[in-house]
Parts: sequence; structure tokens; C-alpha cells
Amino acid sequence: MKYRIAVWPGAGLLVAGCWAIYGIVSTPPALTTADPILPLVRLTCPISNLGFYPLKLYWVLVANAATYAMLGLIVETLRKRPRRAH
Repeated sequence: MKYRIAVWPGAGLLVAGCWAIYGIVSTPPALTTADPILPLVRLTCPISNLGFYPLKLYWVLVANAATYAMLGLIVETLRKRPRRAH
């Protein structure tokens, strides 16, 4: 279970990193209100909802990893564990 919980922050870091790369390589209006993919960005990277407050990229990566870590902790805790036969 610890391994699965540890995978969640990595996934959060990867998701935020991919959105950062998308924002850098795509043509304007990338990741603005005119971009039709913005709802998906806001769903998968919740820190992006603070768009009115400028954050450095590394803080976005750390915040998204922390968000996914908390989500992973909740999901893995609530997940049903198979019962072992005695």
C-alpha cells in the first residue's frame, strides 16, 4: 500500500510537468481562458485554479504533487483490501 501511495505524487508531478510542456510548446492562446482544453487542465492540475496569482513552475509542480499525494492517501485508505483466508 505504501508503494501505491508513493506513486500518486509522481503522477501529480508528471501531470503538471506535461501541462507545463504543453503551455511552452503550443501556440497562443495556450492555457488561457480562450484555450478549449482549460477545463481539463483545471481538473487534473487544481493549483491552476489560482491563475490570478503568479506562481513559479517549481511551486506548481510541488503543489500538484502534494495534491495528488493527499488524493492518493484518501483513495488508498478507502480502497477495499482483499481478505486473506486463514
